[in-house]
Order: sequence, then C-alpha cells, then structure tokens
Amino acid sequence: MNIILLGPPGAGKGTQARKLVDGRNMIQLSTGDMLRDARSSGTAMGQKVAAIMDAGELVTDEIVIGLIEEKLEGDHGGGFIFDGFPRTLEQADALNHILAKHDASLSHVVAMEVNDKALVQRITARSTCGNCGEVYNDITKPIPADEKCVNCGGSDFKRRADDNEESLRTRLMEYYKKTSPLIGYYHAKGQLVWVPGLGEIDDVAAGIADVLDG
Repeated sequence: MNIILLGPPGAGKGTQARKLVDGRNMIQLSTGDMLRDARSSGTAMGQKVAAIMDAGELVTDEIVIGLIEEKLEGDHGGGFIFDGFPRTLEQADALNHILAKHDASLSHVVAMEVNDKALVQRITARSTCGNCGEVYNDITKPIPADEKCVNCGGSDFKRRADDNEESLRTRLMEYYKKTSPLIGYYHAKGQLVWVPGLGEIDDVAAGIADVLDG
C-alpha cells in the first residue's frame, strides 16, 4: 500500500506519518528528511544535494524524484507514505511514472481537512524536540513537566522562526496556490479521500485507518 498525505503546513502530516510507520511498518518518504539524509550520506547524489543547498539554491524536481526512486529500489516495508511530495501537477505525473516503473501504484491520497484560523492557532503554539523531531503544542500536547521528550528523553526543544501568524499565512497562501490543483487531479482519478485533520491525534489516526482498511 502506497499513500500520499496531503495538507497545508502544520496539518499534522508528519505526526500521522510516524503513527503509520510505527503501527503498519510503512516507510515515510519526507522530502525534507530525504534531502538531509542525502546531504550527509557521502554518495554522489548526496554530494550534489549538499552543493546545491550550500549555495542556497532550490533542489530541482529531478533530484527529489531521483531520491524517491532510490528509496523505491530498497525495502518496501508495509508500503510508502509520501509526505510533502508531490506539491505540483508536474511532480504528480513524475511520481506516477516512477511508481509504474517499479510495478507499484498509489492506493489512496489522504487529504487532511483543516480550518485555517484553527491551524494558525495550532502552529503558533508548536515546538519540536531538536533531537528526534517529536512535535509538542502548548495547548494540546505541552512539553512534559520534567522537560524531557517522551520519545527520546532529549531536552532540546525548538520553535521554528517562521511559526508566527504572518509567516504562516504566507506559507498557507503558497501552499494553496501550488498544491490545490492536486486536489482536482487526484479526485478525477478516484484516489482522493478527505479526513478531518484538526481533531485529537488518535482521532485523526482512526480516520486515516478507516480509509486504509476500507
């Protein structure tokens, strides 16, 4: 089973992807994680990624697709979760091509439905563990009283500099402008399923499970 998690910044895609990794042995393919891993890998592709990122340039679709293809050639586990990719119609077409090349296909495209106002409130209260990436929220999931991460025991918590209302609204506008066409694209293919994305983490996870098991 291979799925895409669609949703704006802060919708909880990463959190839900980790639950699927833990519960179903799926493999999360996050664009950001893949680029960071490639950069430190020492491979020819990794050196190319490092040079581009060090120069402050944007990594091309060709490179991201190449990284995904490398992953598809390895262990499939319980299937792949595409998190943060595709973002454009061109990337969606490229993903279809490389999946078909590996005799694979998409099972579902799970779109996480959120309310922008509530999303802004959620994100401006967000922090993450600097060691393992576990996400916390001042309102819904505060940092433990002993100030140690429940996942790894680390104590280095960070807030993104752009997790403020003005920056977030800019990111949301960019997301909707580039990614909204994907909604129609996957709806036309009969693969799109909406799941409420602003409930409790376990409730959202249950909604996604219903889709995958349906």
